[in-house]
Amino acid sequence: SQFDQEELRQSLHTSSSSSSSSSSSSSSGTKKRIWKQGEYPGISETSIPGTRRNPPIKNARKKLDRRNKAKAWACTVTEALSDHINNKHWLQALQVFDMLREQHFYQPKEGTYIKQLVLLGRSGQPHHASQLFQTMVEEGLEPTSELYTALLSAYCRNNLIDEAFSILNKMKTLPNCQPDVFTYGTLIKACIDASQFKLVESLYKEMDEREISPNTVTQNIVLSGYGRAGKFDLTEKVLSWMLESTSCKPDIWTMNIILGVFGNKGQIDMMERWYEKFRNFGIGPETRTFNILIGAYGKKRMYNKMSSVMEYMRKLQFPWTTSTYNNVIEAFADVGDAKHMECTFDQMRAEDMKPDTKTFCCLIHGYANAGLFHKVISSVQLAGKFKIPENTSFYNAVISACAKAEDLMEMERVFNRMKDKQCLPNSTMYSVIVEAFRKECMNDKIYYLEQEKQELETRANFPGNDEDYESSSLDE
Repeated sequence: SQFDQEELRQSLHTSSSSSSSSSSSSSSGTKKRIWKQGEYPGISETSIPGTRRNPPIKNARKKLDRRNKAKAWACTVTEALSDHINNKHWLQALQVFDMLREQHFYQPKEGTYIKQLVLLGRSGQPHHASQLFQTMVEEGLEPTSELYTALLSAYCRNNLIDEAFSILNKMKTLPNCQPDVFTYGTLIKACIDASQFKLVESLYKEMDEREISPNTVTQNIVLSGYGRAGKFDLTEKVLSWMLESTSCKPDIWTMNIILGVFGNKGQIDMMERWYEKFRNFGIGPETRTFNILIGAYGKKRMYNKMSSVMEYMRKLQFPWTTSTYNNVIEAFADVGDAKHMECTFDQMRAEDMKPDTKTFCCLIHGYANAGLFHKVISSVQLAGKFKIPENTSFYNAVISACAKAEDLMEMERVFNRMKDKQCLPNSTMYSVIVEAFRKECMNDKIYYLEQEKQELETRANFPGNDEDYESSSLDE
């Protein structure tokens, strides 16, 4: 990575400068002696010409081979560590790092620890992140603001807000580890995700006291959180502040967030009004912006406006993407319009646009709404042919279709297959299955299902149970 290359350049520069300085100092320290007349330096074995002993070539080659092997081993271990981090294999990364620390050439580096702390946080391993941080301190590496922020982020990503605040309070007591805008931004996002809006206000106040101005990224996170919670008065307050600010201007992400907030709530008038405001402010739309508009119009069955946006995209030479087609397919799927849904999917394939998991979720949902359950099966088979990833959303769509068709045997078969593939069910799936069992008065199955759900939630909340398997990374 770019960070590793920069570290390598710095280490090479340091080693070359130190070697040149040592050679110059040795040459200056050993002065050439000028013998006076009548003096003689004496005779030694090495002073007689022809008697100087050079080391055997064989031994020199052995030393060179050992040195090259050591360098190759160092490169192999560090490359393996980097690969596991990039591939989000947190357990293997820790194992390789333990091997690396045992080598004589190992030197603790801040960048290596930051990468691993971030990976552990994203992989749902905050307790391992805490242990790694303690190992770093024991090795004598001085903690920095960036390292503490990485640890705080690991807690935030796993909803451990109290632990994250304890890290913040500790940072404030350390002169060289003072929290910055990224520290506060990370904590604000965690509070927004947990709907702890009072804590958000207290963090804003603390930032103001420390003369730390929030950046556009932080404000966009707050806007999104307020919008999802339906706090439109606070949303407009933050947005108005950004429009008047000289250091925290809104950007295209701000525009997309606001349009998405009002579009998802079905407030089309507000969405269109803010679209014009952003355009007048000088922010131009992008493909994602148009996809948001298409999705919002589709949910309200405003097909004429949906088509107008798509034509406008063509006119401005914005490409139709997989998300564009997904939004159109979803609009027809919600009302069970299988004919137009299939027409859109055929056009998508004709333009060599690759469908994804959401595409097939929408198709399955649409066929179920239309009562075409044989086409649900063919869609599942087609998804397998295209090697579409079968995640929780995919299984949700299939199980919901089975429940709608009152095919409980197939529903249970799909549910068991999902668990066999280590794909964890969510609360939505449990609700669908429980409701299907309730209609048939299968109280014993409901009981066992609720016990299973409770056990799963307990395992998810207890940090010690996920040490022996790798947790998938969270979506960005």
